[in-house]
Amino acid sequence: MSRRPARAEQPQAPGTAAEPSADRVLTLPNVISFLRLLGVPLFLYLFLVARADVAAIVVLAVGGTSDWVDGWIARRLRQVSRLGELLDPLADRLYILATLIAFTAREVVPWQFTAALLAREVLLLGSLAVLRRHGYGPPPVHYVGKTATFLLLAAFPLLLLGAAVPATTAVADAMGWALAWWGLVLYWVAGALYVIQARQLVRAVRGRGATV
Repeated sequence: MSRRPARAEQPQAPGTAAEPSADRVLTLPNVISFLRLLGVPLFLYLFLVARADVAAIVVLAVGGTSDWVDGWIARRLRQVSRLGELLDPLADRLYILATLIAFTAREVVPWQFTAALLAREVLLLGSLAVLRRHGYGPPPVHYVGKTATFLLLAAFPLLLLGAAVPATTAVADAMGWALAWWGLVLYWVAGALYVIQARQLVRAVRGRGATV
């Protein structure tokens, strides 16, 4: 991970090719990410206010699937952008947090499961604050974290399906909780990797300062 001050972009070396679409905003992957963000309040309304559980399942499933689609399109069409690199994990976290809070409110998942995931987010926020204080931006998304997010976003529609359609409860709950627990474990593994990375970077900064 390169060191990048919060107030200024790192200058580009002469003769270095810019990343494809690095500064573009209106790209197909970014549009998909914006739509995913709009899906969060829509899900909350359907699930908590309208109690339209089947429609809420569809929104969750589409939101989880589009997480993979926008990344695939960005690489395929060479439309990777800095905005997209921020929007994608933001949409993932909002989906996970909103779903957990809503599920806990309606007792689809126990509060202990929600607390375990929220504690990991607090840990990550603390690490990000330390990195920013030393002039670093957010660390790149680790494949373990992406796998954990995929498992959780796949688990949530299944858990809701099991709660909303009694005929599917046995199968949907078994599959949903298997994915959810694996996702939780990998979520914490990814969090530990981020903390280790942040600690190594901070030590390196202090080591350079001590030798000056």
